[in-house]
Amino acid sequence: MGETTDEDRILTQDDVDPAEFGCLGSGAACSPFRAPHRFLVLVLICMLSFGSYFCFDNPAALAQEFKNDLGLEGSSFMLLYSLYSWPNVFLCFIGGYLIDRVFGIRLGAFLFGMVVTVGQLVFALGAYIDSKAVMYAGRFIFGLGGENLAVAANTYVVSWFAGKEINMVFGINLSASRMGSTVGMVSLSPIYEALSTKFQGTHLMGVVLTIGALMCVVSLVCSVFLSYFDKRASRILQKEANETGETVKLSDITRFSGATWLIFAICVTYYVAIFPFISLGKLFFEQKFGLSQAEAGVCNSLVYFVGAVSSPVAGAIIDKTGKNVLWLLLAVLITLLAFALLTFTFLHPYFAMVLIAIAYSICASALWPMVSLVVPEYQLGTAYGMMQSIQNLGLAVVSLLAGALLTKFGYFILLLHFMAWLALAVVFILLLWAWDARSTGYLNASPAKRAEMNSDEVQSVLDGDEVRQPLLNDNSIMDLSQSLRASSASQLRARYLRSVEAGALSNSAEFHRSMAERSVNLTQSYQFSTLANRTPLK
Repeated sequence: MGETTDEDRILTQDDVDPAEFGCLGSGAACSPFRAPHRFLVLVLICMLSFGSYFCFDNPAALAQEFKNDLGLEGSSFMLLYSLYSWPNVFLCFIGGYLIDRVFGIRLGAFLFGMVVTVGQLVFALGAYIDSKAVMYAGRFIFGLGGENLAVAANTYVVSWFAGKEINMVFGINLSASRMGSTVGMVSLSPIYEALSTKFQGTHLMGVVLTIGALMCVVSLVCSVFLSYFDKRASRILQKEANETGETVKLSDITRFSGATWLIFAICVTYYVAIFPFISLGKLFFEQKFGLSQAEAGVCNSLVYFVGAVSSPVAGAIIDKTGKNVLWLLLAVLITLLAFALLTFTFLHPYFAMVLIAIAYSICASALWPMVSLVVPEYQLGTAYGMMQSIQNLGLAVVSLLAGALLTKFGYFILLLHFMAWLALAVVFILLLWAWDARSTGYLNASPAKRAEMNSDEVQSVLDGDEVRQPLLNDNSIMDLSQSLRASSASQLRARYLRSVEAGALSNSAEFHRSMAERSVNLTQSYQFSTLANRTPLK
């Protein structure tokens, strides 16, 4: 099909002028082509959300202290979590849109990190002056940035690690972020006790919460370094010169596939059972199982602590085996079993919480990467924002409902309520499985099968054959064809490969190498552009 041109070859470190690496040089730790440098970037991505996760569960870590010092319990206590979620019903989606279209990921991550820091400072001030209104305002401001910062982190992950390692990287990022929650959950009570000799009452609470703001500052500094490395990599890898040119429209959400919306539904029905329970879990362990305050705090943090270890393992296993939907179903069933143990038995809660932690890790490692399998790359920020918007709508409503149920009926009815949400998640997973089986089977395929499907699809298009069926998204071919405005064959090929990577991440390095050996002539460009006039097969 012609000789390979310099334009069509995949860029390697040897192709880059040494001067492009700047003062850092092109050593293993400084070259974006090398694994050590990418590991450094992964550390920064993980730290990006560490501060916000440390602060998110400050109320749960100090539940008894909030009750004694500030009179917050039941519905008034859960309002702290609901106010975090309400702004994100809208702003997570808007934040993803802003990352894609307005700020860009670098500036967006910094701005959202700044909002998180300010929100935590206002929250601490409200506790210090014993003003519930100021505390609620602080949690609202904190919520304006917290979930959007997670959107930025997810977008960074896909940008740097899209491919066969993405499930494991999502798991590592989740682990590091949740380690922030673990550290906060375990450390704040001892810090409160240690400072109680110097401060009292609301002043003491305000000082303790200010420590969380310092952790947010650390994350803010990491966002600056991450922005520098990402901009540097874009220059070296010539990413900006090869941008797809697609524009993100708010109407894009109407073009998400059925699988995308089912993923969103699974996300909200699963997490509304997990997070509100953790928020109320410390006092539950003290009252039902007779644990001390310290033991209850450790038990409540096991989801995050064990999850920090199990998430990378779960991600690596899913990378090797594929079958994301199967793993997702297993995770929700394990969670249901754990909640049943907590509800109907007096078995030590450590066992059930470890099960929830493992299931939580499997769920996150299987669920979140699936978005990048069904959504084009240029819409990822919007898609992740939409996913977290829906999740936060559920959390905002269910958090208030959980507080009301606890106040009126107690923990038994509350846990049955959480189990009902998990049962609904199982229904949505089965629907996703059926949808995937009826279309391409890609989501539940093995890595080898996915690589084969990717290769067949690209071969079909490059050879000018009829497109038998779009990979996962009914609108994927239309999205692809409408975005193809290339002035050269090499630009055309680059855009198509990015769309294939976003719509169906390749698990085969050999596939990409074989694509580098192909040249795409202008006749094939014409064939590609005519796809805009075809109706995707259902």
